[in-house]
Amino acid sequence: MNVGEIAHGLERALRTRPVPSSAGARLRFLLAAHQGSTRRVAAVLGVSQRTVQRWVTKKPGARRLPGPLQAQAIEEAVLARWQPRVRARRRAQAEAEGFVFHTRARFGFAAAAGSSDDPRVRWITQDLPGEVARELFAARDAGAGEQQQTVILARALGHAYFREWGCRAHGLHVAFSDIEFADFSIG
Repeated sequence: MNVGEIAHGLERALRTRPVPSSAGARLRFLLAAHQGSTRRVAAVLGVSQRTVQRWVTKKPGARRLPGPLQAQAIEEAVLARWQPRVRARRRAQAEAEGFVFHTRARFGFAAAAGSSDDPRVRWITQDLPGEVARELFAARDAGAGEQQQTVILARALGHAYFREWGCRAHGLHVAFSDIEFADFSIG
């Protein structure tokens, strides 16, 4: 599954510490999560116990590095187990209180040629309510793609940033594309 900027931004916002980046650190984390059992780690990764033992051994000549497919499996296993209580707490906080959305994207709407309203790259930082967070998380949990999440954010940003919560620009339709950067701040 190709994960886009929005999904990466949501994941970064739910974590308070960085995920281990090296293969060795990730394997040590998985071993700690499974009480040091190479058998359980092997079952999670779909490899043999001996393979996991080769990856974590301290003997210089016997040590092997995981291949690209195994490295991907290790990364997914670590991400699935990284800070579950923190992630749940921060998600609940975002759904209750809202979040700040930072983006650099090409925004535009229908306007006369040469108008300042023509599509252009804009940096936007906007507070969005908890309803938007609930909708984004529900869409992500249902397997929605980047395009569906973009529609949710475009609608929310159009309402909050361009229309000022219904105080101006009635009937304005906002769309954005070419997302260069998407980040979320919670709390």
